[in-house]
Amino acid sequence: MAMTKPASRPDNPRFSSGPCAKPPVFTLDALSDAPLGQSHRAAVGKAKLREAIDKTREILGVPADYRIGIVPASDTGAIEMAMWSMLGARPVEMLAWESFGAGWVTDAVKQLKLDATVRTADYGEIVDFSEVDFDRDVVFTWNGTTSGVRVPNGDAIPLDRQGLTICDATSAAFAMQLPWDKLDVVTFSWQKVLGGEAAHGMLVLGPRAVERLESYTPDWPLPKIFRLTKGGKLIEGIFAGETINTPSMLAVEDYILALNWAKSVGGLPGLIARADANSAVLETFCTENDWIENLAVDHATRSNTSVCLKFTDPRIGDGAAFAKAVAKRLETEGVAYDIGAYRDAPPGLRIWCGGTVETADLEVLMPWIGWAFQAEIAAQSAAA
Repeated sequence: MAMTKPASRPDNPRFSSGPCAKPPVFTLDALSDAPLGQSHRAAVGKAKLREAIDKTREILGVPADYRIGIVPASDTGAIEMAMWSMLGARPVEMLAWESFGAGWVTDAVKQLKLDATVRTADYGEIVDFSEVDFDRDVVFTWNGTTSGVRVPNGDAIPLDRQGLTICDATSAAFAMQLPWDKLDVVTFSWQKVLGGEAAHGMLVLGPRAVERLESYTPDWPLPKIFRLTKGGKLIEGIFAGETINTPSMLAVEDYILALNWAKSVGGLPGLIARADANSAVLETFCTENDWIENLAVDHATRSNTSVCLKFTDPRIGDGAAFAKAVAKRLETEGVAYDIGAYRDAPPGLRIWCGGTVETADLEVLMPWIGWAFQAEIAAQSAAA
């Protein structure tokens, strides 16, 4: 017999890993100051874009000599701009331990046709950073959104490296401490940790990345949307709110709202604390139940945002079908949306624990996962 359904339900059942839950203070009315129907090149539009850049710098602690630009096509657009504009000047190492990192490998090897050294690890594990040659350009994700595995720190990255470090930090920014002196390029999107709207990306360039852009021209043609220089010089306007293409001023207003909320909860330390508290709820749940565990093998590399879980009970049979059925039960009950594992990842659950999620909602969700597991085990037994 399946256990009784829990009495309580999460106030917000949105645990998707992207787009993620909006900040708790979000309302549509809060976006009323958005300059809709006006050009983003007008004074008011430029001011809003500059505000978004300045507040990003403040919350994340981005050094003053690093440029921050708002670019099209989300984190994907930002990381592609960096790769297409900077790679090819020196040997390259591509690191991947989940699907998005693997996607950047494909772009480097098959599209840019670089003779790159590729280092990979299975889902749940991470590459050995001590083996990486940082005198080469190195491209990697800080947090594997589809595997729940993150880089624990930047200790393995030398300050005197000769190559560039190009880091996709889309599920890490605003939830993890990024060592800016170890990173030359950092990209992320609005719709992850801050729960902003999709389609806009952030490109952060350190001085060494700017030097590369101004001293190197790749052999391949660059579409207009990727061009960061003109006449051999960085287009500084991109990093002062003059975007390459037309941004949504409604989305910009939404991002500013999220940044203001982030500041109200203690800035980056407050956001990290919220994510840590959230992921700890799942860690405790796994400890208390022997039929589920974290996909990430090493505790030090476990994400505090995109937490991936796997079922370990030998009775589940087809793991993919079982995990989908559990996720479906939770969605049907209206207690958790979009928590199935990513399509390329091992079967299981993926629960977003970033700062916009309330810890109390995760605490209420855990008994529901137990209920859904027991209910599906019972249904499977009855069908046998």
